[in-house]
Amino acid sequence: MTIAPCAGARSGRSSRLVHLGEAMDFTFLHCADLHLGSPLLGLSLKDEAIARRFAQAGRAAFSDLITAAIAQRVAFVLIAGDVYDGEWKDTAIGLFFARELSRLHREAIPVFIIHGNHDAKNVVTSAIPLPDNVTTFPVKRARTHKIEPLRVAIHGRSFLEREETENWAPTYPAPVAGFFNIGMLHTSCDGKPGHASYAPCSSQDLVARGYDYWALGHVHQFEVLNEHPHIVYPGNLQGRSIRECGPKGAVFVDVQDGRVRELRRVITDHARWAEVVVDASPHETREALLRAVARAFQPVAGEAEGRLVAARLRLTGATALHRSLVADHAGFAVDALAAAQQNAEDVWIEKLRIDTRDLAQTGGEDLAGVDLDALLAGVDLEALTLRLGEDMEMLRSKSSGASLALEMDEAPALMAQARALLLERAAHGEAR
Repeated sequence: MTIAPCAGARSGRSSRLVHLGEAMDFTFLHCADLHLGSPLLGLSLKDEAIARRFAQAGRAAFSDLITAAIAQRVAFVLIAGDVYDGEWKDTAIGLFFARELSRLHREAIPVFIIHGNHDAKNVVTSAIPLPDNVTTFPVKRARTHKIEPLRVAIHGRSFLEREETENWAPTYPAPVAGFFNIGMLHTSCDGKPGHASYAPCSSQDLVARGYDYWALGHVHQFEVLNEHPHIVYPGNLQGRSIRECGPKGAVFVDVQDGRVRELRRVITDHARWAEVVVDASPHETREALLRAVARAFQPVAGEAEGRLVAARLRLTGATALHRSLVADHAGFAVDALAAAQQNAEDVWIEKLRIDTRDLAQTGGEDLAGVDLDALLAGVDLEALTLRLGEDMEMLRSKSSGASLALEMDEAPALMAQARALLLERAAHGEAR
């Protein structure tokens, strides 16, 4: 776990409570999107022990965050929605969360929580009593909680329904005069690709409220949308799939003289996702390509600093190896994993994508004398992809919400691989 100033932040650090006349210096923690109970998506590992370590990464990240909050002597903790990934399967996850917050209770550190779309009141109906240091904001309207000794006013509102589509920002209370005002909101502020438009608002809406800091949740990537006032997404604590690559964590906020002095990002993830792209075109042999794979994984292993890594390996470029790679996809995946683990033993390949193309582009004859290459070239891939999407939706509707591994944006690549596999087998007489 590392703690470092965010880019562009001012230097300096404050202790938990420091008097400066009427103002006080303090540090608070802003986190969001814990998604406790969420599985790591799309990861297929035959090693059950390693799979369990990936599955436990989210809880370990939150435990480390609580340890860091106590070590940093924070004045309070903000959790901006999506504590849970959804309704509990059992009480274990609720007990874990309550137990971790009790550690803060023993240190007299208050915690303020809003519910988001994943843990909305009507979504997560189970409940375990939380310690007395926890304040959860209501669902009907935004309310204000004051911390008088610090001259801090925290304003927040929780989701009642999973799909809250109104702009709540203009309905938040006016700032409390003479206080450091914080707004907590789970929102798709300014619209974020890949994130549903829940409680949508603009940065201008938030600035207009006159608060000193906006603690946002919902978007899983760290981002500072505005300074003066600071409008911040801390990101989630632990990446859950290949769509959430890179370091994950939360933010310590140092306040001095009634203003944000510094943002310091704390990295908490125990498992990291990455995409590794290797151009196969310069390599004439399988062995040379595997050496290139090993080199490509070196910086990934270094940046992970000993964490578990799940990487998607994508091969690109025109190469004479194309058809053989497609024909032996599983075998090359095993060899590529061995090459990747030359750099670190906890590097794993989440998926191998062969997005290469045939260097020769020669036709293939099937046994009936038909030009198979020409026949496949005439297939309407766009229509086939559309039909595949419809079939996948039908399967989802009949699977009681079960997760299906195929990502539709991979469909064209998968069909291209199928085409290459047919041609390779036809060329070697295997299509009889």
